[in-house]
Amino acid sequence: MTHTRTRLERGRNALGPALELVHTGRAPTRAVLTTALGVTRATAGAVASELQTLGLITVDSRPGGATGSHGRPSHRLAIDPGGPVALAAQVHADGFRAALVGLGGHLHATTPACTTVAADPKEILGQVVAAGADLLRETGRHCVGAGLAVPSAVAEPEGTALNPLHLAWPAGAPVRDLFNDCLAEAGVDAPGYCGNDVNLAALAEHRHGAGQGAAHLLCVATGHRGVGGALVLDGRLHSGSAGLALEVGHLTVDPAGRPCHCGSRGCLDVETDPLALLEAAGRTPGPEGSLLDQTRELLRTEYATDPAVRGAAHAVIDRLGLGLAGLVNILNPDRIILGGLHRWLLEADPDRLRGLIEAGSLWGRSGTVPLAACTLDYNSLVGAAELAWQPVLDDPLAALPA
Repeated sequence: MTHTRTRLERGRNALGPALELVHTGRAPTRAVLTTALGVTRATAGAVASELQTLGLITVDSRPGGATGSHGRPSHRLAIDPGGPVALAAQVHADGFRAALVGLGGHLHATTPACTTVAADPKEILGQVVAAGADLLRETGRHCVGAGLAVPSAVAEPEGTALNPLHLAWPAGAPVRDLFNDCLAEAGVDAPGYCGNDVNLAALAEHRHGAGQGAAHLLCVATGHRGVGGALVLDGRLHSGSAGLALEVGHLTVDPAGRPCHCGSRGCLDVETDPLALLEAAGRTPGPEGSLLDQTRELLRTEYATDPAVRGAAHAVIDRLGLGLAGLVNILNPDRIILGGLHRWLLEADPDRLRGLIEAGSLWGRSGTVPLAACTLDYNSLVGAAELAWQPVLDDPLAALPA
């Protein structure tokens, strides 16, 4: 026992990095963990054992090797399916969604609600937190924290929603404080964090989805309304001096285009979002389902057969390609991922969008632009959970109850 504790004390600083490696799927075995951490096999074993004791991971009791592998078999590491969770919440133009998200970005439970979002942010935040609290009671899971994704830049360190353009909320609403108040009122004894929905989607995709391995990841995506962007540099969100960086939705792509909420005209936000596609196709938004769901169904069922839908999609793709080419020239990312409607436009006509970016960017003219679709369902929710998991990833022993 003494030897084990001594090894663990030497490896305590490795607990967080070890957990992050398992969390992001980069350490499937103890042998890989040992190499990645640069520690001895004994120290890696003690670290893995402690993470298992904390209820965060499982360690296969019988080592095994993958088919075709060489060398000594190693114990397999995995996220504990019965471990703690984060409460994740998202508010968007059509309502909200709450979920419980474990390590590894695994969704254990989720509950949607489409509703009219009140002008008082406290009202909708109270509803989404209540839904999440119900999930916690139903599952009996321990909650490490709570994260909230909102369709607005979130100013730091204040935690205020600076520009909730597609909601009736007042500019500068103190959403993080309100979120924590709602958690306390619902009996959820956990800290609350808040971030922009596309920033959080990019973080989730970088750790668990289409952005894994990218050093300079650019994410551009539509929400239920509007367009957002995010940049992940060496695993960290680039948020600027006050949390407001990468408001790509307000990049002009048509100076004579639609008026934008920001005061300009022809921004990506109003030229390439779900409402823009519906209007270009001559379709009136229906009462059932979100605008995002309606555009996905339109592309799935009518893109190949209806010239008006195909022409509308091409017009939106052309505006998006112009904007992405400009961003490539400015940011020089090593990967671009697209979410929401932009993901489905890429899937509908990948050659058109890639060609426009390559023709309009210096980098594109000298090589292939690495462009991919986001792969995670509910990536903003998963990203919101990442905010809540971060203190655990930083120091598991300090963040979890003894």
